[in-house]
Amino acid sequence: MIPYTKDLFDFYDNTLTDVCAHDSDLLRNLSRKLSVFSTATFNFGPATVTLPHIDFRNLAWGWCAITALGDFDPDLGGHLVLWDLKLIIRFPPRRHHPYPIRHPSPLQPGLFRWVYNGFRTDKDIDKSAGTSAAEHERRKKDRARRWADGIKMYSVWEGPVKNI
Repeated sequence: MIPYTKDLFDFYDNTLTDVCAHDSDLLRNLSRKLSVFSTATFNFGPATVTLPHIDFRNLAWGWCAITALGDFDPDLGGHLVLWDLKLIIRFPPRRHHPYPIRHPSPLQPGLFRWVYNGFRTDKDIDKSAGTSAAEHERRKKDRARRWADGIKMYSVWEGPVKNI
């Protein structure tokens, strides 16, 4: 079985499209054909290390993608270290792997929530005198439901791939 995430892809794409439409000064870094992520980080060697981290302010059910470029011996370096799982994975050049983690890198902390809120922060809405008690209650229930809705964006496609 292969995880298939068209709904999540569309969620990222639609969010980024909405942000760029909201502020015409913003442009996609890469075309939609290349990426629906709003940011990318490029690490150039000869030695690159990223410290283990989790950013809880980003999309909890989101994805991250890693691409190994360059010319290196994958037995001597370029490993993907998943600290929480206590795994070190050989990651050869020209390998691309998207994987679900707690945080991709958005344009800003809380980007998805900001777009969802009509380009306002939770704090702006919660402190607004115009937000009724009924709206506060609706938002409380909605926050509890959003995680489940995000997880539903993952589905499984059973196609012509054989288990090795």
